[in-house]
Amino acid sequence: MMTQAFYTGISGLKTYSEAIDTVSSNLSNNSTIGFRGRSVEFSNSFEEMLAQANSPSSSINSSVGVGVSVSGTAMNQAQGELILAERNTDLAIDGDGWFSIQGEDQTLYTRAGNFNFDANSDLVTDDGYYVLGTMANNIENDILTKVVTEVPLGEMSVQEKLRFPNTLTYPPTPTDEVKFFGNLGVEDIPMKMSGGAIDPQNNRNDISISFTLAAEQPALGTVWEAVAVAQSLDGETIYDTQSGTISFAEDGSFVSTTLTTINNNGEDVALNLGSGYDGLIAVNGVDQSSSSSSNGTPGGDLVGYEINANAEVIATFTNGYQSSVGKIAVFHFQNDQGLAEVSASKYQATSNSGEPLFSTDENGQNILGANVVNYRLESSNINVATGLTELIIFQRAYDANSKSISTANEMMQKALNMDA
Repeated sequence: MMTQAFYTGISGLKTYSEAIDTVSSNLSNNSTIGFRGRSVEFSNSFEEMLAQANSPSSSINSSVGVGVSVSGTAMNQAQGELILAERNTDLAIDGDGWFSIQGEDQTLYTRAGNFNFDANSDLVTDDGYYVLGTMANNIENDILTKVVTEVPLGEMSVQEKLRFPNTLTYPPTPTDEVKFFGNLGVEDIPMKMSGGAIDPQNNRNDISISFTLAAEQPALGTVWEAVAVAQSLDGETIYDTQSGTISFAEDGSFVSTTLTTINNNGEDVALNLGSGYDGLIAVNGVDQSSSSSSNGTPGGDLVGYEINANAEVIATFTNGYQSSVGKIAVFHFQNDQGLAEVSASKYQATSNSGEPLFSTDENGQNILGANVVNYRLESSNINVATGLTELIIFQRAYDANSKSISTANEMMQKALNMDA
């Protein structure tokens, strides 16, 4: 029995030493972003049954434990607190899931979303791992090929490093229609209206129309002569000049025009003068007025990238327009407990965790499966008070096992002295 006390005490020292190490690691990572603590699970090494000759059917437990060991450590999967961060590239997963990051030779998973764009405009972690997701595939030769509001999450096989060009151009969409509004009246008072137009070279030009009352008027209604000019804003370059007439009914509503288009430095622009009372009118007794509207989009250069609350990587341009160019993926596992810890906040998939997978909606489309919050980071999920309490308990248990070895040693010495 004294030998058994040695074995029991030694196994206790080893076991509670591991437990103290685990709790100490938890407490030391209390400030580590995305850290998930671990709890220690114990088991008996084996037990010895005591003989019960007089009462073999007794319900009293007559076994004696002869050792304890750590059977494993379990990941604490409680959500850590979402704390305020300074960057829109700082992200937190509110719910189940993991970000995937890639180093030189391995793919890891983390809850730490302290990301940023590096000098090459690649989305990376603070320690240089590349963040994985779905590219929008709307960039070609550093030119945005189409505007995307939301990128659908691709299949697992197409998840890749989110890499974006340092320079990106939003190409212009030339104006192909200018619409004019206003009242010309019925008196011979010349009038001029202007509208802006974007040409294929991304220049902002002016399209103006000058109106004069025609010398010959019909019995009913009015006719105006119009001259349209497409020119640069400074007026130094004239691209085209067109003329025609505009007819109005007796009630002042628009009837017809022979002035239909003008060329704006290589782009034909439709001159929309209206229909009925929508557009130009010629009404007596109402002050003359004018306004215009045009389509087309000016080109722009990249201002920078940012991340929105839907995990979309958004490119912003100097023309004020934006487009999604990629989406950060959120991965899930059949068994999160099976993930192997690589560092304080990084994990690796194993046969126990299963392969990573995506959540899907009712239509079978891949979705994030959790809310991604920007300007937030998930703090460690360690409860300091609980950790300190466990540390005290394990330290006392360690001391008790140490004491049991000392006691067994004293008993052994006395037994040896008795024999002497």
